[in-house]
Amino acid sequence: MFTRSKSLSLALSLALAGFASVSFAAEPAAGASAFATLADHYFDDFYFPNQPTAATSAGLHQYDGQLEDYSRKGEEDTVKALKQWEAKFVAIDAGKLGEQEHGDLELVLANIRGRLLMLDQVRWWETNPDNYSSGITGSAFTLMSRKFASPDDRLKVLIEREKKMPQVLAEARKNLKNPPKIYTEIALEQLPGLVDFFNKDVPSAFTDVTDAKLKEQFAQSNAAVIQALKDYQQWLKTDLLPRSHGDFRIGADAFRKKLAYDEMVDTPLDKLVAIDMEDMRRNQAEFAKVAKELDPKKTPAQVLAELGADHPERAQLLDTFRGTFAKLIDFIQSHHIISIPSQVQPILEETPPFERATTFASMDTPGPFEKVAKEAYFNVTLPDPSWSKQETDEFMAQFSYPVINNVAVHEAYPGHYVQFLWMHDIHDRVRQLLGSSSNAEGWAHYSEQMMLDQGLAQAMYPNDARQQKRLKLGQLQDALLRNARFIAGIKMHTGQMTFDQAVDFFVKEGYQSHAVGVVEAKRGTSDPTYLYYTLGKLQILKLRQDVMARQGKDFNLEQFHDDFMKQGFAPIKIVRRAMLHDDSPTL
Repeated sequence: MFTRSKSLSLALSLALAGFASVSFAAEPAAGASAFATLADHYFDDFYFPNQPTAATSAGLHQYDGQLEDYSRKGEEDTVKALKQWEAKFVAIDAGKLGEQEHGDLELVLANIRGRLLMLDQVRWWETNPDNYSSGITGSAFTLMSRKFASPDDRLKVLIEREKKMPQVLAEARKNLKNPPKIYTEIALEQLPGLVDFFNKDVPSAFTDVTDAKLKEQFAQSNAAVIQALKDYQQWLKTDLLPRSHGDFRIGADAFRKKLAYDEMVDTPLDKLVAIDMEDMRRNQAEFAKVAKELDPKKTPAQVLAELGADHPERAQLLDTFRGTFAKLIDFIQSHHIISIPSQVQPILEETPPFERATTFASMDTPGPFEKVAKEAYFNVTLPDPSWSKQETDEFMAQFSYPVINNVAVHEAYPGHYVQFLWMHDIHDRVRQLLGSSSNAEGWAHYSEQMMLDQGLAQAMYPNDARQQKRLKLGQLQDALLRNARFIAGIKMHTGQMTFDQAVDFFVKEGYQSHAVGVVEAKRGTSDPTYLYYTLGKLQILKLRQDVMARQGKDFNLEQFHDDFMKQGFAPIKIVRRAMLHDDSPTL
């Protein structure tokens, strides 16, 4: 995960797909120049000033002392500005653009329309209390997680941000209208960790500061944030929760639009469900086959339970993940899977507190414009030390040794981290900043299956057929988790599945523990289109198949993967056009 979302009307279909009929200009220089200038103004005059936290994450530090405007007026002003920017980009003559710029124009328009959808139609700023408390926590984290400046300088801008944070929580009280009960519950679940984060983690990040006056200012601003969070927690519990009767479902229309804007996929939802169910049944059949080979006397569920019991101790989890890197790198290089642009490895650490409720593992990489703090962090969520042995064992079942290998493939080699390393060679500003989850998460999920197809299990356990099968079983369990997300996301948000039914679906069809099922269903309530893992994987598999068919005996897997990387995180529709030079279906 990178931290961190129908049948279209004719007008919407034309807006999203109408570019396909445009012939690219033979001499696109003039059109490209006009578009590049407008895109620069969009990022410099609106995108980053409007989103200071995103600017910090991207490595642009002129906005570090600022904070997003969470007020109703701020949200409404953003909507007005986005509509104005949309009109400016629509006015660009796409016929004067080359293929690359044409894709960039699609990306910018999709980004604008996606934000408008969430702000103006779905209006999550009126329904999700966690947006405010976790939002300000993330803004603090971006300033403390990377040492892009001296501790004193970073603390100064953190103080400026912290001074604005209590007002954000005050705006939340004004903005929130009848949120779904599950949203308020998630916010309440997160808040103790957020308070603890400001109490412990934030001060510990600035122990090197020696300026007494600065430390005193920080103590005051940080204490004010902590108190504001505690007050917010009490307000949520006593005031908002009893009147949280809203519906988390965004509905079929908004779901289709979100999928079209974010992933550039307009396949009808019922067809998407059918595609995923076919893939899920295939994975379940393969799971049953491998489980029977491991122990014909046990059911697949019993074999899975046995697999889940084979995990490291809590204290050894990070080191176990770290130990996979060298083997994976050696396999990638010896089997010519993909070029790895750097020998620097990511840093393993525990997931930040404000992400632990909904995230098991993630990759946190520096922004494209970061010049100093270029470290990448592999985050892993550990069980809470206060949990009982039963709770801990159930949680750790997701981190069996075979699954750890699979997660390391997904997050690091050759998944998210390798794709991040390739971004250093991309100098197109739009591609550096905008992309899709079906590319990023699709690539990482595709990598899990592809690496085993290329012989990873045999390379990891050359003389142990049983461990080879267990590794395959772990990969299939993760694939089934993503299959279940696909169905749960669509069906929960279109009214075909309740929250409790989604939990059961993760357990029965996705082969997950009940604890994992609860976390996954919670995530799905506010991340509707988290189908992008399997969606992207299937799109990449089809793209590879079509490139192979076109190139025949000249097809080279490493070259295919390298060419894919050169397109950044663009939706597969755009990547496909660049690699096949047509607009053939992505699924």
